[in-house]
Order: sequence, then C-alpha cells, then structure tokens
Amino acid sequence: MKYSFFIPVRSGSERVINKNTRDFAGVRGGLLGFKLNQILNLSDEFEIVVSTNDEECYKISNSYKGKFQNFKIIERSNILSQSDTPLKELILHAGEVCSGNSILWTHVTSPFCGPKDYIKAIQLYEEGLKENYDSLVSGRDYKEFLLDKKSGEILNNNSKLSWPRTQDLSDWFEINNAIFLTSRKNYKNGNRIGSKPVLHTQNKIVSHDIDYIDDFKIAEAIYDRFYK
Repeated sequence: MKYSFFIPVRSGSERVINKNTRDFAGVRGGLLGFKLNQILNLSDEFEIVVSTNDEECYKISNSYKGKFQNFKIIERSNILSQSDTPLKELILHAGEVCSGNSILWTHVTSPFCGPKDYIKAIQLYEEGLKENYDSLVSGRDYKEFLLDKKSGEILNNNSKLSWPRTQDLSDWFEINNAIFLTSRKNYKNGNRIGSKPVLHTQNKIVSHDIDYIDDFKIAEAIYDRFYK
C-alpha cells in the first residue's frame, strides 16, 4: 500500500459542540459524512483510516464499510482523545495504525479540500521527493499585517518603512491544516512534517478551516453558494 489517508475525529469538541457530526448544510453525517463522500471516488489503491473515540463518528464511519476497498475504523483510546493530549502522541498513533508507505493526514474540518486537491498534493509530493524534499504541507500565502500585541511592532515588515504597503511585507506561509503528507517512517518518529517540506499553496476557500462556530456558519454558506 503506497498511501494511507488518516482522518482523526474525536468527541468533546469545545468551541463547536459535536463539530464533526452535527448537521452541516443538510449533509447526512455532518462534516465526517461530507469528507467520506468526497473521497469515495479516490482510487482503491488508497487506504482510508478513520481514528475516533466518538460513538456517533464510529456509527457514521461504519455505514461506509463496503464502499471503500481499503477502509479501517480505529477505536482510539480516550487517553489519545483529550484536548490536552500531546499532538506527538497522535502522530505516533497514525504511524502505528496506517499501512501505507506514506500518510496523508487530513481533517473533516477542511471540507473544501477535496479529491482533486489531494491528488495534486500527492503529485507535488512525489515530484518533491526527486528533489530531496521529504514532506508536503498545505496552506496559503500570508501577506497581511501581523502585529506583536505587546509592542505593536509589525513582525513581518521586511522594509525600512515604518508603515509599508502589504506588497512590501515579508512572504509568510500560513498552514491551513488540510494536508500533512510524509513517509510513515517520519510519522513513526513523531513527525508529520519532515525537515524539508514542500509548501503547497491553496486558495482561501480550499484553505477554509472550521475551528469556531463562525467558521462553521461561513462553511455552510460557501457550500450552499458554490457546492450544493
């Protein structure tokens, strides 16, 4: 197996209650159902791994058995599902439960990162491997004013101007949490980004990440306007 898709979903989301399974623009199964429907058309050569401690997430995932050729639902321990669980522990978990040579970690809270985006990322990752890159992370280019809350200093001012134009700001890259792609070996060492990652730029809609209730509402509006 060359690639595993790792999809972590847990119970107890604090900022958006039942974020992964609550009604999302009328889509059955909420964000989890939306993501699983998205990747149904991916090649059978991919392994799909859902890791959860949530009974409803397990039930929704279980309804997709038979629709994927290579599909695993991992009953994650509650110890690995707390809000304060060190991320490294979950990364190590992904390395243990996935079978692919490389693992693509994605989130249901990135609903507009779909099959074409995943395939594009894999292509860029494979091209990068030929040039000694060892991983890929998705995000968007960031050229907005970023101030230090204590000093008021513009942190990304790369010019000698006290108040530069946005085009004069330093080139920054904001991780959007949609794709983390690297070898299973790196995951088993506790890393989902290697030492030399390809920085894969995505647009604002694809980069939309649901973390707060406003993000959820905006995502529903985007879905109704552009995807429904």
